[in-house]
Amino acid sequence: MTPQNLLTTMREKNPLVQCITNYVAMNVAANVVLAAGASPAMVHAPEEVADFTPVCSALTVNIGTLSEPWAKAMMASARVARANNVPWVLDPVAHFISRYRKGVAQELMALRPTILRGNASEIIAMTGQIGAGKGADSGDTVSAAENAACTLARQYETVVAVTGPVDFVTDGVQSAKVTGGSDLMPKVTALGCAQTALMGAYVSIGPAFEAALATLAHFKAAGTKAAGRANGPGTFQMHFLDALATTQPDELSSVVTS
Repeated sequence: MTPQNLLTTMREKNPLVQCITNYVAMNVAANVVLAAGASPAMVHAPEEVADFTPVCSALTVNIGTLSEPWAKAMMASARVARANNVPWVLDPVAHFISRYRKGVAQELMALRPTILRGNASEIIAMTGQIGAGKGADSGDTVSAAENAACTLARQYETVVAVTGPVDFVTDGVQSAKVTGGSDLMPKVTALGCAQTALMGAYVSIGPAFEAALATLAHFKAAGTKAAGRANGPGTFQMHFLDALATTQPDELSSVVTS
């Protein structure tokens, strides 16, 4: 399926996405998923996942504001998702900043997410290399993370999406890049986390590589449109939600390069 077809189908089906994300990102992620055309559910209690995760179209896990109860919920949800063939997306936010966070990220990776999404420093560090990241901010270029992304994709049989000024996505065999967006996007908190949530909506509709590519393209196309209307980060966020909702399928192909 092409990114264009995936966007059309996603809006028609309005998939339910379980978003286990961080405190900073909850509202932004829910609004992004809604604006794009899917339905978010911010359910994270370990006591609920056995009942709830199997009825969802996809699961997304973001470790941004990590704590032990949340880690238990993430592990439980990922296991339930795998057992019920529910696709899931992992966002290992700043997993290299502490031994605890690194351990949780590695345990989640062992459960083989359908898609791994992160910035360049997070992807590089996932292979055991030392990157230049500072907290959730990348200090490495996307091009510097391409080899690490391919290695992880082959090792875990997953799709890896590296986000930055020019995004890179690979399944270890094929790859693509996505251009566009705006330099205002990193100035609005939690947009990257929200992209992970939206990636869940797309991967519930079609193959993982195409789903990751469609999500990246949707964000870039919407970011370019929003930047033309914004006066700064505050108005950009408002216009970005509008742009996600109004972006048409034929606009996605213009930002994708091989």
